[in-house]
Amino acid sequence: MSARRGLGAGDLLRLGVFGLRTRPGRVVLSALGIAIGIAAMIAVVGISSSSKAKLDQVLDALGTNVLTATQAQGYGEAPPLPSTALDSALRQDDVRQAAAVGKVADGRVYRSPFVPEVETKGIGVMAAWGDVPGVLGGALDAGRWIDDRVGAAPQVVLGAEAARALGIDRVRADSRVWMNGSWVQVVGVLESLALADDLDNQVFVPRGLATELGFDGAPTAVYTRVAPDRVEASRDVLAGAIRPGAPQDVGVTRPSDALAAKDATDDSFTGLLVGIGGVALLVGGIGVANTMVITVLERRAEVGVRRALGARRRNIRDQFLVESLLLSFLGGIAGVVIGVGVTVVFALGQGWPVTVPLWAVAGGLGATVVIGGASGLYPAARAARIPPTSALAAV
Repeated sequence: MSARRGLGAGDLLRLGVFGLRTRPGRVVLSALGIAIGIAAMIAVVGISSSSKAKLDQVLDALGTNVLTATQAQGYGEAPPLPSTALDSALRQDDVRQAAAVGKVADGRVYRSPFVPEVETKGIGVMAAWGDVPGVLGGALDAGRWIDDRVGAAPQVVLGAEAARALGIDRVRADSRVWMNGSWVQVVGVLESLALADDLDNQVFVPRGLATELGFDGAPTAVYTRVAPDRVEASRDVLAGAIRPGAPQDVGVTRPSDALAAKDATDDSFTGLLVGIGGVALLVGGIGVANTMVITVLERRAEVGVRRALGARRRNIRDQFLVESLLLSFLGGIAGVVIGVGVTVVFALGQGWPVTVPLWAVAGGLGATVVIGGASGLYPAARAARIPPTSALAAV
């Protein structure tokens, strides 16, 4: 009578655990396929989320209210910015800080006078107005920013890449570079500028020294830090303020947009990698299905005995379905642990905040349930259809 009553959830769970324990090697290999797929998905999402969290920290520190005015880029040759561009920008009510740089076309910088003239290592020379790193949210790795006061001694500040190329990693009393036929004192070295990485391979000089080197006085770029709630409005009027008669000749961009675009590209790439993880998960599911089919074939005698003792088809079906779900769930748990572990190690190694979205963990475990159920349906149905007589004949 009790056999006809069916099996409770506890009975099915015990039977499922027993069925897996009798074949540990095969269970481990099958669960590993699921684990690899889940780990790949969680690690990709976790690493991407940690990278994004780091980018958000950087943007919060740098500020997203920096606007850059440059010569407009298009099919035609736009005129350079006027020499009054910085003053025009500073007169705007929404502009809180501003600085500018200008390309010194004939400037040449070398480690010593013995370096061949053609070996510039891509280092350029820029005239600087105002506190350029301060406006761009940058910092000095060593020393100080240039002194642009009248009568100040000739001096330079090196961008991060320029300093590495010249072999200068700190500022000493004898730190100097060879510039256009004379030695010039190095007073500072910049850290990399996230909002203007094109300045990393530049050497910055005061405008007085730039004029001696043949600088024409036209800024290449004007960097402004505006009121955070007036970014879009300031972007619309800044070009007209710099060149009232031809605002179309001035291009105004927000450097943080480039970082956001990079983040969007990374998100697209993350989607691709999650898809690859999904394929790995599907392969793991096929492995589970294969294991369960073989298990059914090997346990025909057991199924026949149980059917002969009164077990119903649904009891047999439920038992094998539970085994499949347990097998997938164990693989899912292992995959979550591995994926989170990989994310933690990688993020800490990069100095990023560790971020693993809860939806990724929940989704990974949910995927294992779906995969386990789908993988176990056919083997469970096949086990339930085994006639007791044919199964017992194999005993």
